[in-house]
Amino acid sequence: MVETRVGIKGDIASIGECMVELAPAGGGLFQQGFAGDTLNTAWYLRALLPRETRKVRYVSAVGTDAISGAMLAFLADHGIDTGSIARLPDRTVGLYLITLDGAERSFSYWRSVSAARQLAADQARLTAALDGVAVAYLSGITLAILDPESRGRLFEVLSDLRRRGGAIVFDPNIRPRLWDSAATMAEVITEGYRASTIALPTFPDDAALYGDASPHETARRIADLGVREIAVKDGGNPALVWVDGTPAMVPPSPVARAVDTTGAGDSFNGGYLAARVAGRSPLEAARLGHAVAGRVICERGALAPMPLFADLMVG
Repeated sequence: MVETRVGIKGDIASIGECMVELAPAGGGLFQQGFAGDTLNTAWYLRALLPRETRKVRYVSAVGTDAISGAMLAFLADHGIDTGSIARLPDRTVGLYLITLDGAERSFSYWRSVSAARQLAADQARLTAALDGVAVAYLSGITLAILDPESRGRLFEVLSDLRRRGGAIVFDPNIRPRLWDSAATMAEVITEGYRASTIALPTFPDDAALYGDASPHETARRIADLGVREIAVKDGGNPALVWVDGTPAMVPPSPVARAVDTTGAGDSFNGGYLAARVAGRSPLEAARLGHAVAGRVICERGALAPMPLFADLMVG
């Protein structure tokens, strides 16, 4: 997937946790929605790729209760395939509440009994969920919510997929509060990099964890782990695209006024991956990632309306 080519065949699977979102609606009221980092990326993949030729799956687990059913219906209504989502009778879905400070958000979470924590509990089920997949996407949050045994099963299934020629795409999406220690976080995130063929880190996050002095140092460290294609995001600064040791800087799209930065990195990932599976070069992919993120941060919430991106579709 490093070289430019057209028409990578097979489904795209995004692996992780979709949660119930409670967002401020004014007057002390909250509006219910659904979101989560890997779901956000799947959302923008779905918005950018033609539905008739490209299936976008979500791989997770939910409960059998009403709110879990509502989540599945929401995903299906927006063209995201839910056939790889397990339903567990003794679990439900996680929930988070948003607090706003201007365009910046903070979050409070309730996810200890989330069904998604069991998404890799059954290796046979997980293998079946990824059958026919050409590109599997996951994040550091995906890894953080799993126990060590489940992480091991997930890495084993991803390794099998990679041996069959599939691409493994990893965004570390570093969230220290989800880990028991910085040492464990650094160890598991490094393992995530080693498992991947494409890495999509964010420089300030990796710098805080690994001590990188620059995006170039971040890319070199990840490349030394065997990753051939890397796009280092850096907020409103240019992204560094690093392919087989060759770096290039890609500036972001102009933005008139950001109103909500939630989902900026996830939407960049969606744009980047949509372009790559459609055969665009890594530099073109980064440009599309910036274009998508530039529109998302001008909207409220992590999931901007899909029709907003109709003119950016690839495939």
